[in-house]
Amino acid sequence: MCYGAEPKVSRYLYIAVLVVAGEMAFALPFSTARFFRPTLLEVFGFTNTQLGDLFAVYGITAMLGYFPGGALADRFPARALLTASLVMTALGGLYMATIPGPTGMALLYGFWGITTIFLFWGALIRATREWGGETSQGTAFGILEAGRGLVAAVVGSVLVWVLASYMPDDVASATDAERLAGFRMVVLGYALVTLGAGALTWLFIPDGGVSNGPRRNPLPNMLFVARQRVVWAQAGIVVAAYCAFKSADYYGLYLVQVMGKDEVEGARLANLGAYIRPVAALATGLVADRLTASRAIGTLFLVLAGVYAALSIATPETTDYRLIYANLLISVFAIFALRGVYFALLEETHIPPRVTGAAVGLVSVVGFTPEIFIAPIAGRILDATPGVGGFQHLFILLAGISAAGLAIVVWLTTMQRNKLRNEPVT
Repeated sequence: MCYGAEPKVSRYLYIAVLVVAGEMAFALPFSTARFFRPTLLEVFGFTNTQLGDLFAVYGITAMLGYFPGGALADRFPARALLTASLVMTALGGLYMATIPGPTGMALLYGFWGITTIFLFWGALIRATREWGGETSQGTAFGILEAGRGLVAAVVGSVLVWVLASYMPDDVASATDAERLAGFRMVVLGYALVTLGAGALTWLFIPDGGVSNGPRRNPLPNMLFVARQRVVWAQAGIVVAAYCAFKSADYYGLYLVQVMGKDEVEGARLANLGAYIRPVAALATGLVADRLTASRAIGTLFLVLAGVYAALSIATPETTDYRLIYANLLISVFAIFALRGVYFALLEETHIPPRVTGAAVGLVSVVGFTPEIFIAPIAGRILDATPGVGGFQHLFILLAGISAAGLAIVVWLTTMQRNKLRNEPVT
């Protein structure tokens, strides 16, 4: 599809549907734990370590799906891939609402790794890159991340209200039955909206969808991108950025266990952070189009390293609570700003459009490996030293990872600076 030839309403409707689909595909596996983690732990009787291990199962199946899923996106239109993913993910939510045991949840998270990655991720990124064209990659990915943030915040706000409606005024006195009923409705709410997103993709993403070209053997594209050093550098950047993103999953728990909030108030405050996501992603995307994505990313890693270092020594007893909240808010802004621009590096590093799906697959299979290791590591850190000490140790780890991300950006920009304008990427 040539977007420039389409009426503006068609262009905006297309990106709006991608935004809704892009968020709701991941709401059930991630938003339930990000915004409602204390309640989820109580309902399922999990420790942080056990929940982290579930995300490791998701990460393993996702890792196996990223590269072939990217190649799949180079061969088939987005409509079928996105719709199938959303419907299957929503059905998994119906199963989650039955509150299965540890084995059932492990199988469910493995299933979601397939539905949200192998079928979905490459198609979403390719469609977004083509929507942005040659000059608006930062804007395209900024809109995608900003819109996803707005969808997450609005849906999360409604479902926090749903959870609160099942709880007594004194949340700490809630019975197990009240907590279970409230959380089950949260899960069913996410499943319903995810199914609705599937209907939107079927209705408004045309069959032609993304211009995928002839259905060729995907192996040559996969081999081509595997030889590109700049692709590996981008993958390293995503690793560091995604570790920071996953850290936000623990902010609700931090608010409850360290800052003394109840589980409903913790969920509400964690969800308020999601409203920062649209502003951060869109603003950074626009800046990246005027400067470069790599400069924006390097600055954000520098900010994150400083913020995490500050949080690693902060306690409610020795630090003004306003300073703690300010650092948390700055980190949330930087995390979502990074997510809004790191795929814009595909255009900056001159990755050929014909191999977008394969490049996204390789960047993702390496870049999203934190799905396998960061939650199990964080869970063990927090369980080993309950309370503020565990979070301080976690923030030290994240400060080091952010510094490593900055170093990789420097490496990437050095490669770009030394490359002649017309020289093939090697």
